[in-house]
Amino acid sequence: MRKGTATVVKHTGSHYLLSELPRWELFPAVIRGRIRLKGSGNTNPVAVGDIVDYSIDEEASEAMGTIDAIHPRRNYIIRRSANLSRESHIIAANIDRVFLIVTMAFPEVKRAFVDRFLVTCEAYRIKTVILINKTDLISDFLEDEMRDFEEVYGGAGYEVLEVSARTGENVEKLREMCRDSVSLFSGVSGVGKSTLIKAIDPTLTGIRTGEISLSHLQGKHTTTFYEMHPLSSGGFIIDTPGIRGFGLVDIEKEELSTYFPEMFRVMDSCRYKPCTHTHEPGCAVKAALEAGEISPQRYESYLGMLQEEGKYR
Repeated sequence: MRKGTATVVKHTGSHYLLSELPRWELFPAVIRGRIRLKGSGNTNPVAVGDIVDYSIDEEASEAMGTIDAIHPRRNYIIRRSANLSRESHIIAANIDRVFLIVTMAFPEVKRAFVDRFLVTCEAYRIKTVILINKTDLISDFLEDEMRDFEEVYGGAGYEVLEVSARTGENVEKLREMCRDSVSLFSGVSGVGKSTLIKAIDPTLTGIRTGEISLSHLQGKHTTTFYEMHPLSSGGFIIDTPGIRGFGLVDIEKEELSTYFPEMFRVMDSCRYKPCTHTHEPGCAVKAALEAGEISPQRYESYLGMLQEEGKYR
């Protein structure tokens, strides 16, 4: 019996692919039943990026590994979908940086989705860079929309980078940002995640790219599974299927405002603590809002999350 420690690099339903990073030598594995029971609140008790202990019976006819234990996670991205309100899904674990990809059109950016995603990244202290992709398709009308988006999220404290796989805009910068780290690429369907990853490393195989569905003006799923890829320039990228909805998990109302960086910067000056930043007198967040230091759109997004019942969907 051979035992070791490896990283989960692909999840394909009930089976997983593991590798002892930084070496890239893949082998299959399944989960022990007790781990499934332990993670019964999640659709996937083991996620891509998890570090696990495994064992392999080398005398068996098929050398299939067994995942025996999961190491404590440094961080992870978790979501709850609208049609699975009682269950959550871990997108990936042990991430150095998240690249959240948006487009101004085809598909249109949904700021409520962006804000919920960013709140989750803040909750687990994961650095997030917002990529505005397909800038080669930006029209004069969309140019104004893009500048407003950059002002809102740049003002909140996020790095916002314009990129294009077609023209190569900022692709080299992305490649350097991904070097020697584990980066998650995520966004709704059709924003061009897989195409952008191929632009960063054209040597990668098994990356599917697709077109926009003209009938619904939205993307088609081209990535089926959560999967990690090694970059020839160093580091690893986790590619994810397009996400259609993003619900918050295990975030209480009292802590929600701390995951909006622009609110966190001023909230210590609120007269009353705790402060919901909705009706209290002497609220520093509302004062910053009235002074134009906090985006009304971001504040409305905060109120929308605050008003949802219990733990967020």
